[in-house]
Amino acid sequence: MGDKVIYATTAIFQLVVFALMMYYFILAFFGFKRKSENKNYTPTKKFAMIVAAHNEEVVIGKLIESMLNQNYPRELFDIFVIADNCTDNTAKIARKYGVYVYERFNKEQKGKGYALEWMFDKIFKMQKKYDAVAIFDADNLVSKNWCKEINSKMLEGYKVVQGYIDSKNPNDSWIASSYSIAFWTQNRMYQLARSNVGLSNQIGGTGFAIDVDILKKFGWGATCLTEDLEFSCKLILNDEKVGWAHDAIIYDEKPLTLKQSWVQRRRWMQGFTDVASRYFFKLLKKGIKERKWFVLDCALYVIQPFFTLMIGVSTILSFIQSIVPSHIFIISYLTGDFTFKLIGVMQFIITPLMMKLDKKISAGLFWMLVFYTSNIFVLPIFATQVDNYIQVLFIDLVFNVVFLLATALFLGKKKLIMFFRFLLYGVYTLTWIPITIGGMLRKNNKEWNPTKHVRNIEICDV
Repeated sequence: MGDKVIYATTAIFQLVVFALMMYYFILAFFGFKRKSENKNYTPTKKFAMIVAAHNEEVVIGKLIESMLNQNYPRELFDIFVIADNCTDNTAKIARKYGVYVYERFNKEQKGKGYALEWMFDKIFKMQKKYDAVAIFDADNLVSKNWCKEINSKMLEGYKVVQGYIDSKNPNDSWIASSYSIAFWTQNRMYQLARSNVGLSNQIGGTGFAIDVDILKKFGWGATCLTEDLEFSCKLILNDEKVGWAHDAIIYDEKPLTLKQSWVQRRRWMQGFTDVASRYFFKLLKKGIKERKWFVLDCALYVIQPFFTLMIGVSTILSFIQSIVPSHIFIISYLTGDFTFKLIGVMQFIITPLMMKLDKKISAGLFWMLVFYTSNIFVLPIFATQVDNYIQVLFIDLVFNVVFLLATALFLGKKKLIMFFRFLLYGVYTLTWIPITIGGMLRKNNKEWNPTKHVRNIEICDV
């Protein structure tokens, strides 16, 4: 009886995970091709471009320079820097550029969400009026056509528009590379894909614009650790879809070390768990009741911490399945071993394919990664010919060394580093499991732990 319960529970778990994975896998296919757009570049919208900065003296100058260099009429945008509880020269440096600088000191209400709400209230009361507010992080660099592209998307009727979040330091470390891979693929697999099929996009925390009237109507009220997600949920509950501007590019600084990354991603998971606990069932109820798929899609997105845990467990089970075949793994049993492995190959390949489509990797590196997926078929064959797990690990090591040497020989040193870091991306993905657990356990901890930014890079260098 006990074995049957365990088997049934395991089977249900695997089926749920597989269904969710296939949903996102199928959604990703809609990101392969960009739809043709009839863009309207007539400068119309007036933007209040807002930067929430806490001790950002190293990077604030280059951000402002990139913002001032917009290919958009200067009279149609103003720059506001919030020096939020700063103890350095952030405010002093920002003022040198002639932008509006507001210093805020509040030890009780710390964090980006509170700073933005404070600034919005001031902008609403100004004599000068704006059509939209645009939000940026202090470590960003803004492409010169950002306002132009966001304006075009807003003229289509969208009240909130998210731009493309790129990386300004993808080669600094394996962690920075992993972050970059994640953002590049998500931009295409999920953001562009959602836009192509008529779903709502998700606000990404920076590089987005909000219509002022919408902001006044619904209020900001997003002061948790993932204020972007909270506001996205509020919009969708009010039937407002977020638009996607693929060519409105901002460059974001990625953490350099695992420790920095751990703290930042744990904060994200704390915020995600908090928002999920307050909005998931509201979204689910509304989506089912009103039969609106974009609302249900948001509900699925909100439960990302729980999905991450399930994906992690599923990955471990799949690995075990590859070396110790057993019918307890219901998906491979139902689909057949070959089909199960083929799905795994396709899920691996789709990431470098999306990177290739956005010109983030070369054709040579893409094909080397495609050939690398042969391991899912080759290694199990060798594994059945050896006596112990140590020998299996040795065969796996030899396989990886061969591919690394081949990459170095045919593609050169830079591509070799990128290939190796792509393999480490799998390690980065697995770290989400303990990070998510930590974030879920710290759900009620609202303390803001900002990431220290140190890469003083100019827009011409990215």
